Amino acid sequence: MSRPSRPSPPSGPTQPGGHTGRRLAQLYAGLLLFGGSIGLMVESGLGLPPWDVLHQGLARHTTLSIGTVSVVAGAVVLLLWVPMRQRPGLGTVSNVVLVGVAMDATILLTPAPDALALRIFAVAAGVVLNGVATGLYISARFGPGPRDGLMTGLHRVTGRSVRLVRTGIEATVLVSGLLLGGTAGAGTVVYALAIGPLSQLFLRVFAVPAAPAGPSDGAPLIFPGSSHVVARGTGRRNEDETVGRRRAWWRGGAILRR
Repeated sequence: MSRPSRPSPPSGPTQPGGHTGRRLAQLYAGLLLFGGSIGLMVESGLGLPPWDVLHQGLARHTTLSIGTVSVVAGAVVLLLWVPMRQRPGLGTVSNVVLVGVAMDATILLTPAPDALALRIFAVAAGVVLNGVATGLYISARFGPGPRDGLMTGLHRVTGRSVRLVRTGIEATVLVSGLLLGGTAGAGTVVYALAIGPLSQLFLRVFAVPAAPAGPSDGAPLIFPGSSHVVARGTGRRNEDETVGRRRAWWRGGAILRR
């Protein structure tokens, strides 16, 4: 592999970063919308995603709101990153705080619907908006949420597949939440079935183009359509090593949620 010359998008090499204003806007809009979407699902009373079933169950045994429990749980999970040597990003820390705050604000400002049709609308809107929010904040590329960092960390440490690790975590928190009195129902099932396709769709919609890399800076080069990174100044002798380090950013269908 020869050293790439100055790129001419879209075929040339690119580097992460750039579009910082847009990325920050997407990050915080996505996190706030994420919390709001969960708040709508709480108000529907028709079931929550697994982690929020746990948060709701814990809230019922404390004087804390579900949003506050979400913040505390996120902080605790973030501490579990330490022995796994996971590194949080701006999005990780922001996620811990903003999702819970937005969740509580939505619950406070949105009256709980009584009619079944309105409850179905609330849970459907919550699931769709959650997919939009996921596409927004993941595309910003400021780091995964604490719970997904736990998933990827356990995947790396144990050597188990992402799918197996994620399923184990989700099943554990769901059962724990149910035992504590959290709400699971049709909304939980709809969320599990729909969030993957919705997230995939909105990740494409809100994808932020990578910034072109100049030939003189020291940033690594990322080639579109490829998952490998090439350090500047390396040549053909590093080709095999580079190819051997290929990594898929979106692995095993895992949604880098929170």
